[in-house]
Amino acid sequence: MADRRGFNPNPELSKLCTELWELDEQRLVIGKDVVIDLQGRTWASDRRDKAEDPLFSYVDPTCFARPTFKLFIALLDNYETSTGVNEEVTDEEVKENKLFINAIMETKVMKRAHDYLVSCGKSPREIIPFKRQLYDIWFKLYRRTRGVLDSSGFEHVFVGETRDGKILGFHNWIQFYLQEKAGNVDYQGYVRHGKHNDYLLTIKFTWNKEVKPFGSTFVGTSPEFEMALYTIMFLCSPEETTDLDIAGQNVTITCYKHGLNLGTSYPSASK
Repeated sequence: MADRRGFNPNPELSKLCTELWELDEQRLVIGKDVVIDLQGRTWASDRRDKAEDPLFSYVDPTCFARPTFKLFIALLDNYETSTGVNEEVTDEEVKENKLFINAIMETKVMKRAHDYLVSCGKSPREIIPFKRQLYDIWFKLYRRTRGVLDSSGFEHVFVGETRDGKILGFHNWIQFYLQEKAGNVDYQGYVRHGKHNDYLLTIKFTWNKEVKPFGSTFVGTSPEFEMALYTIMFLCSPEETTDLDIAGQNVTITCYKHGLNLGTSYPSASK
């Protein structure tokens, strides 16, 4: 039932996504494997920096040696982040994309997601055609700017893009951590921190001096969990925004399609 704030979780998808959450064996533990420093609260129009220190105080470095994490990180430098610039995908990058898909398909999270998608008639039962479907959804290039193939679902959601001094997408904590560590990201405070949900933040930051006044991201989740969650939303959710109760946590997932490709997808904490 909808609560007084209008939050109305989808029962079937909430149950499934709770299963995925519980199957996410590689999720990091907040406060142990990942330590964040929220500092000051801000809002989109605030020009002041409410955080002198980085968002991430500590991340267990051993997590980046795990196969899906390692292969995910290998993809993050494959893109020209400025929209309007034609992306050129090399044979080596195609190989990296496929290796990543192969790795996530070995996890319990993606296997459960695949089973569900097959049961709904949204995906082929055979593994190879399903991997092709994942590749097309996430890695097939499309035009975000007229005239050039300058974007993909993976680039937008996980890597981030820029246009006219603004940041588009960039909804992944691993990319944020690595860019912050490299000195390219300046965390400027949190906009919202969901009640009883340490795994989801809405934050303000700059990336190479361009601004993201309001962006949401999971923290500590594995690449396979986010790939599974957003793929299911893309293929199965009848609405562009879907309320979910994931293991007792209220989360809204926004997912926009770009034809047969994923335009964007990201989580938001309930108010």
